[in-house]
Amino acid sequence: MNTRITDVLHQIRLFFVPYLMVLICCLVIKLTYTREEIYFSVNKLHDLWADVFFTYLTDLGAWMMVTTLSVIFLMFSYRKTLLLVSSFAFTGILVQIAKNIFHAPRPKVYFASQLNKIYFVQGIHINTTNSFPSGHTVTAFTAAVILSYLAINKRLGFIYLLIAMSVAYSRMYLSQHFFEDVTAGSIIGTIGTIIWITWLDGRPFMKSEKWNRGLLRRK
Repeated sequence: MNTRITDVLHQIRLFFVPYLMVLICCLVIKLTYTREEIYFSVNKLHDLWADVFFTYLTDLGAWMMVTTLSVIFLMFSYRKTLLLVSSFAFTGILVQIAKNIFHAPRPKVYFASQLNKIYFVQGIHINTTNSFPSGHTVTAFTAAVILSYLAINKRLGFIYLLIAMSVAYSRMYLSQHFFEDVTAGSIIGTIGTIIWITWLDGRPFMKSEKWNRGLLRRK
C-alpha cells in the first residue's frame, strides 16, 4: 500500500505539491480572517465579464462534466473509465455524508439581514441549504486528480489544478459557498481520490488486457 500511494503521489506531483502550498495558504487565511471578512472581500470583486465567465466555468464542477468525461474515456479505456466514474462516486458519497451532517446554511441565508450589501450575479439561482462542503469543488478536484494521474504529459497536472481552483473560486464568486466550503471540498476531492485510486488501480484485474480496451479500441 505504501509503495502504491508513493507511486500515485509521484505521478500527480505537479498537481499535488502546488496544491499543498495553496492549501497551507488557505488555512492561514482562514485562521487570520473571519468568515465575513473573506466573503465580502471576494464579493466586492465583480465585473460583467467575470459574471459571464464564472457562470459558465462553474459548470465544470457539475455532473454534465462528469458524464462527458466518462463517455470520452469509455471510448478508449475501460480501466480509465472505471477509475474516473468510481472516484466521482466515492468522493460524491463523502461530500453528501458531510453535507447531511453539518446542514450548513448558504451565504444568502447566513447573511439574510445584509442582503443589500451583497452583489448577486443576475440569472443565477442561489441555493440556501447544505453549504458545507462544496460539491462542485469536490467534483472539480476529483477530476483534476484523475486527469493528472492518467495524463501522459505530467505537466498538465498544474493546469488541472488551476482549473479546479478556478471552479472553487467560482462557487464563492457566485455566492453559492463560503471559503471554508471550497477549501474542505478541495481536500475531500484530492485526498479522497488519491486514497481511492491507490486502492482500486492496485487491483490485479485493472492490469488485464481486457480492462485496457475501450469501445473504439478493442485490441
